Amino acid sequence: MTATATLSSKFQISIPKAVREEQHWQAGQEFVFIPKGKGVLMMPVPELNELDGIAEGTRTDDYRDRADRY
Repeated sequence: MTATATLSSKFQISIPKAVREEQHWQAGQEFVFIPKGKGVLMMPVPELNELDGIAEGTRTDDYRDRADRY
């Protein structure tokens, strides 16, 4: 899907409806903008409950701390 939008004089962009629906984005949702070369990656900020279990299975016995640095 290719969709375009125009930056307004108030530096606002409306996200095309097809993109919003495909990504299940809602009004009031918070986003983060990550510079990538000449473009920007826009991603929704996850809710705290969406991060539950993200580090499941990680090892804590070989953890590097700031004291381990040179």
